[in-house]
Amino acid sequence: MQSVPRFFISAVASLSLAALPLFAADHPDTRGWQELFAPDLSNSAAPGKWTFENGVLVAKNHETLWTKDAYSDFILDLEFKVEKEANSGVFLRSSNPKDVLAALEIQVHDSTDGTPHGMVGAIYDACKPTKTMAKPIGEWNHFTITCQGSLVTVIFNGEEIIHADLNDWPDAHKNPDGTPNKFNVALKNYARSGPIGLQGLHGSAQAPVYYRNLKIKVLGENIKH
Repeated sequence: MQSVPRFFISAVASLSLAALPLFAADHPDTRGWQELFAPDLSNSAAPGKWTFENGVLVAKNHETLWTKDAYSDFILDLEFKVEKEANSGVFLRSSNPKDVLAALEIQVHDSTDGTPHGMVGAIYDACKPTKTMAKPIGEWNHFTITCQGSLVTVIFNGEEIIHADLNDWPDAHKNPDGTPNKFNVALKNYARSGPIGLQGLHGSAQAPVYYRNLKIKVLGENIKH
């Protein structure tokens, strides 16, 4: 049997690897990216009781802070920290800011919320993270959230923990793993453009949550209200 040149094997291996989808787990360099919220919150839909304190965005009540602009495809990078029993979330592409279930929500809190689909880093009630990456209460955590078409990914403290294709949710009230969810509309049919929101003090404890370094990079054209 004739031997195959080593350089040929290496070339084939390189081509095979190049054909595989690679998903980086590193957080991006956000220098030059747009601030999601201006220091005076002038680009928010209604500041309510949210304020910046020494560069940290803090909620004073339950109201959600929404962007004025709608976003379709984007990379959102941010840091957050929670206090004990804090419960918040990052809303993506909402079709109706008055309805919390009209947007995907990436969970932000100190607990599992009772279910894997409710733990920090999950897509609320739809997709559990592949790994627990939360730091202890009071320490800063890092999210990089990417929305591109039907694909939603979350890098959490240096690990990709969500890689979800919304087309895999073709039915209302049902997740791909067979578990039920609260959504009256199949996630496949959710809006692919809408404002981004930060949930205010949520849950019985009304415990504080903090955000900082919220940066966004638009992929393609941004859709404005």
